Amino acid sequence: MSALTPISRTPVSFYVPVVALAGGVAGLFVGTAWNATLIGIVAGAILMAAIAFVMTQVIKLERPSRWGLTALLAVAGFMAAGIPAAVIGGAFGWLFGWFSFWLYEGRYRERIAPYLTPGQVLWHFSFRVICGAVLVFLITPILVVMPLSFNAENFFTFTPEMLRFDPAGYSLKHYRDFFNNPDWQQAVANSVKIAPAATLLSVGFGTLAAIGLSQPHVPFRRAIMAILISPMIVPLIISAAGMYFFYSRIGLQGTYIGVVLAHAALGIPFVIITVTATLVGFDNSLTRAAANMGAGPVTTFFRVQMPLILPGVISGGLFAFITSFDEVVVVLFVGSAGQKTLPWQMFTGLREQISPTILAVATILVGVSICLLTVVELLRRRSERLRGMSPA
Repeated sequence: MSALTPISRTPVSFYVPVVALAGGVAGLFVGTAWNATLIGIVAGAILMAAIAFVMTQVIKLERPSRWGLTALLAVAGFMAAGIPAAVIGGAFGWLFGWFSFWLYEGRYRERIAPYLTPGQVLWHFSFRVICGAVLVFLITPILVVMPLSFNAENFFTFTPEMLRFDPAGYSLKHYRDFFNNPDWQQAVANSVKIAPAATLLSVGFGTLAAIGLSQPHVPFRRAIMAILISPMIVPLIISAAGMYFFYSRIGLQGTYIGVVLAHAALGIPFVIITVTATLVGFDNSLTRAAANMGAGPVTTFFRVQMPLILPGVISGGLFAFITSFDEVVVVLFVGSAGQKTLPWQMFTGLREQISPTILAVATILVGVSICLLTVVELLRRRSERLRGMSPA
């Protein structure tokens, strides 16, 4: 039995159908892979329901049941599609074994309030399942791209060697092509030149706008805020077309300055929103105290206000940098061949030549984005600690 003390035994009429539903979802993926979706759903539901009943009502021992189911599905997966399917089958076996006893012994109620009704308990877990499904739906394309970037062949699909985990099926040649190809390196250089300059402008103008709009005496604050964050709301193709016609009339179309200003306009809303959120908990008595001590507005801003809102400013700057570095629509309208950025080069590669080097670039960008978002989260927590919204 489990080391945890069971709360109560759950009736068979409850947990067996739930396990069957989960088995049907798993069978959906297996059946789709074999072009037999309906058969996979039905077979998965019936098989998992029968296994859950046998484990809980006949064997009644959790650990042997889980290990037995893990070995059974691993062997079945290996016989069907080799080592990768064996790994997936073993993982499914371990998960379903735990899930069956988790429901059977009532352990699902251990960490929720005891007064919740069955309907509330159902919604409690259904909500988490829905959130998990959305997360998987969003992350799955990224998880597919990353291993494909190590493909030894010039294909956008998993080769038989990759599926067998054969070392000959994996290679770093697409990464070498990225670092040695002058077109890719020129695109990286352009992105590195444009994104930091656009970020500096976004941070400067966005921070000043957020501080000004946080003052209660500013007229039409909501209307001004709506106008400033409109690039975030208006479809990007409309903004890009408008910038093209405007810049072509004033001579900035196809110039470095034009691309930087366009990306700065796209990044300013992110800075305004993050800095405004930071200013919500700001104590304005600190600035008044600094003024009473003889500090001027500039000194007060840099010595009192800026250190407290700095996490929000940096977070907004990181979002502005990501927006500029990953943007492709506006630069297609406003830029020229001399400002071909990394996303533009990726777009061109997809349209003119199908090269797996794009997958290597995408994997690198995903890693950079994860690092930047981690920094944003750390800064958010630091900002909350500075404002006393969370414990140190």
